[in-house]
Amino acid sequence: MSSTYDSLLAGERRRRRWLIAQLTVVIVLIGIACEFVGLLDASRLALGLPALFELMVNMLPPDFSDWRSWMMPLADTLAMSVAGTAVAVLASVPMAFLSARTTTPNLGVYYATRNVLNFLRTVPELIMGIIFVAAVGFGPLAGVLAVGLHSIGMVGKFFAETIEHADPAPVEAVRATGASRFQTIWHGVLPQVLPQFLDVSIYRWEYNFRASTVMGLVGAGGIGFELIGSLRILQYKEVFAILLLILAMVMIVDGIGSYLRRRLQ
Repeated sequence: MSSTYDSLLAGERRRRRWLIAQLTVVIVLIGIACEFVGLLDASRLALGLPALFELMVNMLPPDFSDWRSWMMPLADTLAMSVAGTAVAVLASVPMAFLSARTTTPNLGVYYATRNVLNFLRTVPELIMGIIFVAAVGFGPLAGVLAVGLHSIGMVGKFFAETIEHADPAPVEAVRATGASRFQTIWHGVLPQVLPQFLDVSIYRWEYNFRASTVMGLVGAGGIGFELIGSLRILQYKEVFAILLLILAMVMIVDGIGSYLRRRLQ
């Protein structure tokens, strides 16, 4: 009995030492990264504080005199986020079923679809925005394509993981009736994952509104274009006003998203 207790105690000590060693390595790596980017350079940070304070002073009070001219770009940004999210969700559903191990036709399709999703996640929205501005010209269309394609990579991944974690019992019950692959997915998998699909879609829409606000930096229109225009001519009071407008819109979008999630529960 004593030897068993000693063995368990020794095993627990080994696990604890291993955990401490892992945490130490993580902390050291974080410290190296912070030092590499200058985050631990106190003197440099201290020199930047007066400039930051001066910039904040120059932003006060916010200038809302041109607020009427910002309404249409703000509507463009909202429409960009809605359309981009819709494109992403519609494209992600079939790709998710092809890239989930439990529903994919074969491993070849699984790895091919997973690699496509990985590629779309890898390219940032701004880079995609630059590419689509060069392809289709300036305006919200380029922003919709950039936000939508990048979102496919993220939404498709979340959808696929949700499918893989679905309860296999209902799936087996449907399959036992002689149902086809499509019928099995439709009746056995989709009813289980649909609430999670809707939840992820709403969260992605909230994120896409924020992403759409910066699409103007590359010429994709929206309120971000007005923001960068004011910043370029050093109209800091207008910049602050636009930032406050974006903040208010973000809060509204988040509130709508929270309401929709409560309704879907």
